[in-house]
Amino acid sequence: MTGILYVVATPLGNLEDITLRALRILKEVDLIAAEDTRHSRKLLLHFGVRTPVTSYYDEVEERRAPALIDRLKKGRSIALISDAGTPGIADPGYRLIVGAIAAGIRVVPVPGPSVVMAALSAAGLPTNRFVFEGFVPARTVARRAFYAALRHEPRTVVCFEAARRLPDSLADLGAELGDRPVVVAREVTKVFEEFLRGSAADLAARPGREPVRGEVTLVIAPGPPAAAAESEEDVRAAVVHLRQQGVALKEIARTLARERGWARREVYRIGLGLGRASDPGVTDDE
Repeated sequence: MTGILYVVATPLGNLEDITLRALRILKEVDLIAAEDTRHSRKLLLHFGVRTPVTSYYDEVEERRAPALIDRLKKGRSIALISDAGTPGIADPGYRLIVGAIAAGIRVVPVPGPSVVMAALSAAGLPTNRFVFEGFVPARTVARRAFYAALRHEPRTVVCFEAARRLPDSLADLGAELGDRPVVVAREVTKVFEEFLRGSAADLAARPGREPVRGEVTLVIAPGPPAAAAESEEDVRAAVVHLRQQGVALKEIARTLARERGWARREVYRIGLGLGRASDPGVTDDE
């Protein structure tokens, strides 16, 4: 018989958030695959878990997954954990989980802490529909396009941002979404937990704050409905505007398709036509 792969959620910060089931599984499995063994050993030692631990982080995920799956095939049980929260949610684990499923190995979730759900539950924004968008792009142009694409998003949006980029990110968010309600959830469940609420523009303009540290989660309120379908001339003007800002054509097509209800390939076609009109050397690979 094959083993079982357990996907185990661990505390975000407060160790009391671990579940009794998670502790039992961590003690019973043959091996724990941890994102950072040094970080996880603090948790394991605190609760007296002596199970062998191996590292399983982004850079080694692709080459380590086959060996772990081979152990599972031989009947060994493995618990997959990340540094905090639920594995696979913007954390390593996808390749191992998909590989295990493909090999006919049982994958069992052991639910618990998740910063996405924790931030959303305390944000005070609509929760009947929401979407997780992962990490906000690091580069300014891509980040502005990312926020622009949320202009008419009908669901509450949860995403992650690096603390060092938060001031610039909030400024871009405010520039694109104006007075849209936003919540900045920082260090959720930890000693310095903080929720900042206000419009995107207000949060970006708050003076005199200390540099932000720690883990940051953004929760953004739903946007207003998109206006009626626009003409090709309107879309053409929007493409020109974004091109002047240095946004790549593929990103423009993705943004305007989501924002204005046009098919992505049609926006891309319009952009290519504009490029060829101004520069005959433009190709489809641009």
